[in-house]
Amino acid sequence: MPEIAQPHPLRNAPTSPGRMSASTVLWVTLAVFAQESVWNFYDAQVPAELRQYLTSAGLVGLIMGMDNLLGVLIQPWMGFVSDRRARDGRGRWAIVLTGAALASIPFALIPWTGDLPTLMLCIVAFAATANAFKGVTETLVSDYLSPAHRGKAQGFVKAGVSLTIVVSALISLLVVDRSITLAFALPPVLMLVLLTTSWVFLGRRHSRAVTVAKEEDEQTDFSSPWAVVKDMVRDPSRARALLMLGIFCFAGMWSALRALMTPYGTETLGLSRGAAGGLALPGAIAFLVCVVPLAYASSRLGQIRAIRYGVGLFVVGLLIGFASPTVPGTVVSLIVTSIGYATFAVNALVALWDLAPSRHVVGTYTGLYTVASSTGAALGPALLGFTVDVTGWRFMLLDGALFAAITFVVFARLARRVTPAA
Repeated sequence: MPEIAQPHPLRNAPTSPGRMSASTVLWVTLAVFAQESVWNFYDAQVPAELRQYLTSAGLVGLIMGMDNLLGVLIQPWMGFVSDRRARDGRGRWAIVLTGAALASIPFALIPWTGDLPTLMLCIVAFAATANAFKGVTETLVSDYLSPAHRGKAQGFVKAGVSLTIVVSALISLLVVDRSITLAFALPPVLMLVLLTTSWVFLGRRHSRAVTVAKEEDEQTDFSSPWAVVKDMVRDPSRARALLMLGIFCFAGMWSALRALMTPYGTETLGLSRGAAGGLALPGAIAFLVCVVPLAYASSRLGQIRAIRYGVGLFVVGLLIGFASPTVPGTVVSLIVTSIGYATFAVNALVALWDLAPSRHVVGTYTGLYTVASSTGAALGPALLGFTVDVTGWRFMLLDGALFAAITFVVFARLARRVTPAA
């Protein structure tokens, strides 16, 4: 494969004139919101389904993380396929809509299962089909918005994603304790309705993604996802590889916190299952309020530096929760950690897109982002869960803070290797 000239870290995104299209941001945000509404409810309530058959927090965490391993195998290839479709004018929407329809079936069947093998079958079936279109939907941001506007647009997209946590928490509070089958039916119905709406107003009006249409003269020498990975490994600065490691670490701890918070609420705080599932609501509101201002601030501060500060805030939040094992203390802890996570959520994928050697492979890079985040999400809950088995639920937040400190070290090193965007 011919050598490709490497761009200077975080400086390869060209400036695009004009204003960011508010309507485009709205419909892209709606599409991402639709799929994340299902994933957030999955993370909040499937652990409680598993605990009907399993007593070990480690095994529950392992199973909750295991489904993310499918993303490692599926998403880079689906991202590469969607890049080909976008380049030749067919677009990514067929993958998104078909995958959503298929994923809805096993998800809605989860509460109808009567034994662990059947429950596991539904979990694996949902994870496989949902991972097939998850990264493709997220790549729509890079398709319809120029590189100069992606960071700000990602702030609005993540604000929409935070609303899915609110929706998940409200379903937990208002529906779960009354009808678990209805609670599991609502998110997939919402996903299908909203994705179809987004396609009607956005997908059908764009036979080709905007940025792809403007970049037809670009050449790409990548014939497979493996070629993209080899190019990343050969990068002399190692910035992309180090960023992938940071994504792996932070995604692992965030996933662990989300997956084990409902059992933590029932075991340590003495809450009901529904009330424990609703603990995420204040943090989701804090995320929603802060994420857009953070997106604008990060464009001046620098993406990697902003993420480093966010990780530090995440650690502080976990220590607050450990010091005050009460409902108010835990709520404050989740608010602080959610704000810290917001800096990562709004910057990490955009930083990886900016480091991509060709804008024709942004879908593949979205898949590689999933490789890092899903691997972390697969191992994080299990690692923290097995630590809880040793130290007890009372020390879960302290254990998480110690692991998150490793993430801070990774981003501190990365910040010294890259030049922040102006």
